[in-house]
Amino acid sequence: MMEPQRKSSGDDDGGERGLLHCWRGYSYSMVPERLLLPRPVLQVALGAQHGVLLVEGGQVYSFGELPWKQTQVLQTTKPTLENALSGQRVVAVAAGSFHSGAVTEDGSVHMWGDNGAGQCGLSGLSCVPNPTPVALPDTGGAQTVPVLELACGEKHSLALSVQREVWAWGSGCQLGLNATVFPVWKPQKVEQLAGRYVLQVACGASHSLALVRCLGPEGVQRPPVDKCNQCNQLLYTMTDKEDHVIISDSHYCPMGVEAKEETAPTQTLKTSPSEPILPSHSSSTSTPAAPTSDPTLDPVSGPQDSQKARLTNGVQPPPDSDNPVPPKAAASSVVKSSPYPDEQEVKEYLRKLSDTSQAEAKMAAGGLHALQPSSSGRGSSALNSLVSSCASAVGERVASTYEALSLKRMMNFYLPSRLEVLGGAADNTAERVRREESVQAKKSSSTGDIHEEEAEGLRRRLSLPGLLSQVSPRLLRKMGRSKTRAFALTPMGGVAPEDQEVFPTLQTEVWSWGHGEHGELGHGDNLARLQPLCIKSLNKKKVIRVAAGAHHSIAVTAQSQVYSWGSNLSGQLGHMETPSSVPRLAKLSEGIRVWDASAGERHTLLLADGDCIQPIIYYSGQQVKEGEEGGVMEEEKEEEDEEERAGGYTQQAVLLPFCMNFGYVSSVVAGGRRCVALSDRNIMGFIASLHELASAERKFYCKLCEVKSHVIRPLLELESLTSVLGPVATDLLQTLAGRFSLLDHLTGQHSVSLTGNVRRGRDVKSLLILEHAGIFLDLYNDYCSAVGSFYVMGGFHALTKPSLDIFGKSPELLQRLSECSEENPATADLLVALFYLPTQHLHEYGRLLLKLATCFEVSSSDYQKLQDSCSRFEAWTLQLKRKRKEAEYTFHFWKSFPGKMTDSLRKPHRRLIYESSNKSLTVQNAGRFSVNWFILFNDSLVHAQGVAPCKNLFSTHHIFALATLWVEPSPEDDSGLHGLKVVTPEETLTLLASSSAEKSKWLRAINQAVDQALSGVRQDTGSSGSKSEPPISRTASYTFYKDVRLKDATYEGYWLAGKPHGRGILKWPDGRIYTGSFQNGLEDGFGEFVAPNKTLNKDDFYQGYWKEGKMHGFGTYRYASGEVYDGSFQDGMRQGHGMVRSGKHNTSSPSVFIGQWQQDKKTGYGVFDDITKGEKYMGMWQDHQRQGMGVVVTQFGLYYEGVFKDNKMMGTGILVSEDDTTYEGEFSDEWTLSGKGILTMPNGDYLEGSFSGEWGAGLKVTGSYFKPNLFDAEKDKNRSVKLGRLRVRAEEKWQAVFKECWSQLGCEAPGQGEHWKAWENIAVALTSNRQQIQDSPEILSRSHSKALESLEVIPQHEGPITIERYHSIRLYLINACDTPLHPLGRLVETLVAVYRMTYVGVGANRRLLPQAVDEIKSYLGRIFQIVRFLFPDLPEEGGLIPEPTESPPDSKQEASTDTRAESPKPGRVVSSSALLLPVLLPRLYPPLFTLYALEKEKEDDMYWECVLRLNKQPDLALLAFLGVQQKFWPVSIPTPLPAPGEKQPVISSTKDACFASAVETLQQISTTFTPSDKLQVIQLTFEEITQKVQSLLKQDFLWSMDELFPVFLYVVLRARIRNLGSEVSLIEDLMDPCVQHGEHGIMFTTLKACYYQIQHEKIT
Repeated sequence: MMEPQRKSSGDDDGGERGLLHCWRGYSYSMVPERLLLPRPVLQVALGAQHGVLLVEGGQVYSFGELPWKQTQVLQTTKPTLENALSGQRVVAVAAGSFHSGAVTEDGSVHMWGDNGAGQCGLSGLSCVPNPTPVALPDTGGAQTVPVLELACGEKHSLALSVQREVWAWGSGCQLGLNATVFPVWKPQKVEQLAGRYVLQVACGASHSLALVRCLGPEGVQRPPVDKCNQCNQLLYTMTDKEDHVIISDSHYCPMGVEAKEETAPTQTLKTSPSEPILPSHSSSTSTPAAPTSDPTLDPVSGPQDSQKARLTNGVQPPPDSDNPVPPKAAASSVVKSSPYPDEQEVKEYLRKLSDTSQAEAKMAAGGLHALQPSSSGRGSSALNSLVSSCASAVGERVASTYEALSLKRMMNFYLPSRLEVLGGAADNTAERVRREESVQAKKSSSTGDIHEEEAEGLRRRLSLPGLLSQVSPRLLRKMGRSKTRAFALTPMGGVAPEDQEVFPTLQTEVWSWGHGEHGELGHGDNLARLQPLCIKSLNKKKVIRVAAGAHHSIAVTAQSQVYSWGSNLSGQLGHMETPSSVPRLAKLSEGIRVWDASAGERHTLLLADGDCIQPIIYYSGQQVKEGEEGGVMEEEKEEEDEEERAGGYTQQAVLLPFCMNFGYVSSVVAGGRRCVALSDRNIMGFIASLHELASAERKFYCKLCEVKSHVIRPLLELESLTSVLGPVATDLLQTLAGRFSLLDHLTGQHSVSLTGNVRRGRDVKSLLILEHAGIFLDLYNDYCSAVGSFYVMGGFHALTKPSLDIFGKSPELLQRLSECSEENPATADLLVALFYLPTQHLHEYGRLLLKLATCFEVSSSDYQKLQDSCSRFEAWTLQLKRKRKEAEYTFHFWKSFPGKMTDSLRKPHRRLIYESSNKSLTVQNAGRFSVNWFILFNDSLVHAQGVAPCKNLFSTHHIFALATLWVEPSPEDDSGLHGLKVVTPEETLTLLASSSAEKSKWLRAINQAVDQALSGVRQDTGSSGSKSEPPISRTASYTFYKDVRLKDATYEGYWLAGKPHGRGILKWPDGRIYTGSFQNGLEDGFGEFVAPNKTLNKDDFYQGYWKEGKMHGFGTYRYASGEVYDGSFQDGMRQGHGMVRSGKHNTSSPSVFIGQWQQDKKTGYGVFDDITKGEKYMGMWQDHQRQGMGVVVTQFGLYYEGVFKDNKMMGTGILVSEDDTTYEGEFSDEWTLSGKGILTMPNGDYLEGSFSGEWGAGLKVTGSYFKPNLFDAEKDKNRSVKLGRLRVRAEEKWQAVFKECWSQLGCEAPGQGEHWKAWENIAVALTSNRQQIQDSPEILSRSHSKALESLEVIPQHEGPITIERYHSIRLYLINACDTPLHPLGRLVETLVAVYRMTYVGVGANRRLLPQAVDEIKSYLGRIFQIVRFLFPDLPEEGGLIPEPTESPPDSKQEASTDTRAESPKPGRVVSSSALLLPVLLPRLYPPLFTLYALEKEKEDDMYWECVLRLNKQPDLALLAFLGVQQKFWPVSIPTPLPAPGEKQPVISSTKDACFASAVETLQQISTTFTPSDKLQVIQLTFEEITQKVQSLLKQDFLWSMDELFPVFLYVVLRARIRNLGSEVSLIEDLMDPCVQHGEHGIMFTTLKACYYQIQHEKIT
């Protein structure tokens, strides 16, 4: 009952499904009886005298003897409904000998029947008449554990929970609970199995079985138990021996042995659960192994007695060995008569052995003596070390790998010689006697058992998962058996496409526990086990179902074999008469595949596939007496002498003749003496089709297993394999074997799943092949490719000789397996046929699915699903056939064209599609004697060339990869040439076909091959007729071999018609890498480039724009030296505006240059900041040198302007020091005076003459000294005239920056071009830049993206400009300058950067102020020119925009205030400062204002001192001092009629109260940037003053200047503006010219006057 899902049996009427047949025994004359029930039966469980039925709808019936029902008369009853369960939907039932159980849909358990041993889980009752709930308490006790299925024995019950854990209750050691007191009333968890995934449980009379999923590497979900709960010893032990570790799980709890008189209580060594070593004979060992069956050491005998250990089973010398061997081993000491010629010899031999490896002799695996002599004399130790290294290498849980560690397994694995099957038959009777006599000398198994079991397992040796890959070669060499080969053929865990939840697992173990008198536990002894223990010999046998009879056990494997063990008194094991304490194969005739089994008291039922689809039933065991066979319900009495009267039993399983009348049996059940079969009638052929599908899969799986064990493994184990095949083909064969293994594994899983479906659901929904068709198809496809590759490389033909060694001259085995019917076929052909055989199974799937589909209505979804899957499988079948044909065609091609060239072209994955040996294709204009041969493979087109008379025809060949090959037909012209044009990245060939048919054939073949090479998918046969053109644009990888620039470089990315186009990566062998976009084969667009610098051992890195393969446009280049260039490139060189930063501040020469470049050199205007020297140069450059006019300022306040030549101050110049000492004259070098000049002192005295020497280091002067008596003002004027003549004019600065902006707008020179084109360019720039930023959104802030959205609409830029349009233009400019993605924004950003670079740091020198102001003005003019180009109708500087004429009254009012603010003229004056200063100035304000503050420092200090002094005065005093007229004094009078004298004291002390609002307003001047904003503040201040005065005088009022000036002066003083002088100068310098004479102009003049007034105020 493996499937957790329980399905009802469809919608058919009750008469056709779930029919029940009962009978006993196997006599031919017997007629089974049909039990008639109202509904289909889903499940049956049988006890000793009763049975339980589960019918559709979830009701439960009981029949037979039911003593617990407490009716007066004990009689057999017909099926009666268990009413206590009505209203509950039961999903599973179970029956013990005298009790029953049921599981409901929600996972709760109900029990009823005999409860004498607590088997119903209800305390205090001796029997339970009706189903009663039993709870499985969770660890906390709060919740109950939901259950999947139950199993019941004689005195115990087991439940399998949804968590896949086992719970037990009842009595006896078969609970596995280590309980001391019985009965156990309350269900308890079996701790030993906690953490494992249990698939199924079964109960015998007094033993229990569990089918458990192996713990894969990833299978450990819960922490496993490491200590024995009972005796607290470790369950797994590790023993360090020399340089390796022996791992053992041989711990056996002493409580596991039921006390018998002979057993000493101290015994802790248990007999080994593993099988004994098998004798291995091979030509390379000098002595065959002499293993012992593991005797249990006496508690008294110490290790030193170990050589006297009794050999229970001996070994015959192999018949063909002629070397001396140890004699047959002695019997146990009880039997004195030894069949040996000399006992002494044995002892001697044993002593020798134990000397060589005493340490290993008692290997920790439970007293198993590994006595393995080998030619090297230390084989045993080497072997053990190998075992343990393997174990640790695999690193799985010890428990699951244990079986692989058993020495016999390892030896089979490493010494894969043919094991001789040695019979121990002569010994058998003696052994049986001995077994009865002594419990203490219990053995793992008898020789007969071993050989029986091993005979079938002989060629099916499995290894640890991936074992060989992890064993060190040193260890293998140590073994001294380098000639044998071994491969892991078992897919484990994740290798197989095993979705662990969907596909049933094949990696299983069987665990058993309980009483073992009859050997029913399968551990090779008759001891009882208190705790579950794994039956090692069933590991790797892929058990999928277990069943337990009263005293025997059955296991069915995925390969449809049956293992049985336990009591065989009635022949119930299906093989020889003796009972067996280890699992052995039941004997069944060839081709019988068992898929369900059940065990009763003394019989076994097997359900199997025969020759036809209908299942057949086998019976083995007790024959039931004639008189009883008719009535199923008859009572059975006189158990004791039943044996004699029963009429014998079966020697081996017999076929029940009447089973064919049952229809399609879905499961068999045995219990007590009864047998039951559940069957279905074949409605619409549906049941038959399901059975056929399952049966076909089981048959196929057995076939695959046979091929694997009889063909593949022997081939892989051949010593000479690599030498015969060569390394490539050997690898391919291993891949092929691996794929075969996966296929085999998947088929096994699928067959188990189908078997489960037939037993349980019998519906289409749960067919894995429908849900997971992809897994099947992919695996078959991979497998077919692997076979093809091996075939193409000539592997099968190379195997001809080795297979003769294995299969002999007449390969009947191969012929039978490959289903080949021809006479005397070649071995190679047989192998090919054999390996291609599995691929035909897809067709079988398709056929059976179609058969299933016909059972459904055409309109139903099931039909659709089956039909689709069927056509899918059929399509793949055709495809695999085509793949096979291709492989054959290719193989024969290589065979017929041998030679060096073809050998180099022969690759496993390569298949031939078409070739031109029939001269069907030639090169146009080929020479007369040249020969051209074209071969089209599935991955490339090969062009071979040669000259005709030459013996070796083809001297050269070139391979064109298909992924980068484009082909197109040349147009047919009159010349009648059938041409094809083939384009590859570096060559274009024109080929001529011999006819138009050939032309179209080649064209189609190449196009299809290209298409397949690109998509990697084979097309369906349907589309081959249609001309599928492969895409002209594609992604592919290519390595250049010719192109000079790209030689040996590899390109990976997008292509278009033979050229890289789109995004891609280009890598050169010397380490250069370009990543970015390509156009037409060249780098074009945005890209990144890395170039390693060998000398510095670092990379150069460029990120930016490219054009036609060269850096072009804006980019950043980080040099390996640490320099970074940010700026423009052209043709791969720095050209245009750019900035270079070199070095960090602590390295030798940190410096920054920003300016113009030409052809990689600094040329034009630029600013150079030398941070180490503390100098800044602003001027002209040429070829990296300062040349022309320039200005230098230093951190010590020196200022130089003048001419530079060859990077030096050379020629006329002016030098001014911090204290205003000035020199004007000739220079010859840095700061070095040389020639005529005038030196002026700060006080106006000056020297005139010729000077020489360095400034600041003592000057030599020859000349005259003057002390002119001049006025200050004149001197000032003279000096200011001097500066500024020798510096670069503002218009000549940063021309490259503006030029870049113009070129972005599509103009060659400023103002030349179409303005509509400019707008297009702006739109393109915005969208492309935005695209790039979307790829990395972290660059973009939210406000930024908003601005971008507003810019995407192009504003109206033609037609007359109105005030409204003027405003919209202004807003557009503000937004445009906000984002660097817009050309204007980019321009502003660059200008701000260069401005700051120039005037920050050392550049904050007051003498630079005029330059700084001029520079801003020139920016304004030049940007305004661009704006007027974009908006051509905008009036020029100073032009007028007329006011709207027909304006509504409210807008008139607005206009009037506007005009009042600006000027009396109607309309708006257009000026660059009004439009652009609001954008520009806030960004440039800090450096500019710093310069103003430095320039005005002295004046501001004087002004400030005065402000501080005067502000100490209270309001009235100050007003009086400044001469403000009394009527303007704001006076608050507290009383209505005060006396004249009282008014003074109230006011005299107040401060900062008068005109407070005006003062506050004026203070805001410092927080504004542009002059117009500052003037606005002044205007508001005046308005505040006027308002205040008006409220004082209660009347309108017109100011006169005399009245206004003192009041305003008061406000200015109280406002305490620190740098008022700087503010005034800034407004004056940058004020809009049109404002100067308006109202704003007058107000500004007033403020200016106040400033000078305060500065020169003399306080008396």
